[in-house]
Amino acid sequence: DDVSDPLLEALLRAGVTRVSLGVQSTVDHVLVSLGRRHDRAAVGAAVTALRRSGLSYNVDLIYGASNESMDDWRTTLDDAVSFGTTHVSAYALTVEGGTVLAADPLRQPDDDDQADKYELAHVVLGEAGFANYEVSNWARPGYECAHNWRYWRQGEYLGFGCAAHSHVDGTRWWNVRTPDRFIERITGGSDARSTTERLTPQQRAMEALQLLLRTRLGVPVPSFSPADLADFVEGDLVDVVSDRVVLTIRGRLMANALSHRLVGAPVA
Repeated sequence: DDVSDPLLEALLRAGVTRVSLGVQSTVDHVLVSLGRRHDRAAVGAAVTALRRSGLSYNVDLIYGASNESMDDWRTTLDDAVSFGTTHVSAYALTVEGGTVLAADPLRQPDDDDQADKYELAHVVLGEAGFANYEVSNWARPGYECAHNWRYWRQGEYLGFGCAAHSHVDGTRWWNVRTPDRFIERITGGSDARSTTERLTPQQRAMEALQLLLRTRLGVPVPSFSPADLADFVEGDLVDVVSDRVVLTIRGRLMANALSHRLVGAPVA
């Protein structure tokens, strides 16, 4: 609902080159369940405006709402492809503490349902020419998001606004979460940061492996013990490509669990 020609023109003048469009779903009853204020028509209008502007844009989707059928999810995926975007991010709905969703167990997602929907996304997007380069991200060749790659390679970045994260010189910080608190601090001339952390070299090395494991680059073979690696290959969780261990689609569904089995070999 916030997309307009004047806004997009202002972004272009400011030097913005890419926009992430929070579509989430193109099925109206799913959007209502997710608590979104926009509808399918608003999505279409936003996409039309973005295509007219010339800005590069990616479509962000969320799957796993309690009233979202497989047909609903396929509709959203098909629509995303039809938009002409070069990049799609598809995230499993997660429950955050203190939210309306957290207080209503009947609306919370089902793990098996989400796994099925992830596999459908892989099929639909793959058939449309999108390649998976990180667990939740697909792109047409040459259109991977440089900003995403910076995250997965522990690069530096600055975030602006409430809840925005930044990373500079090995130190990470994030701003207060809510808009009212952020505005209050900024207008009062105080620091908007909520928390700051600096990892030890050992923590950074392990985190680098955990992040790389989520990408198509994978991790060096010594990152897992020989016994674990053999089990993961047998279970079709990973492939060994040259000297790298890369997650299969089955492995991507268990990426968090597998990351806890890394032994901390040096990143290559």
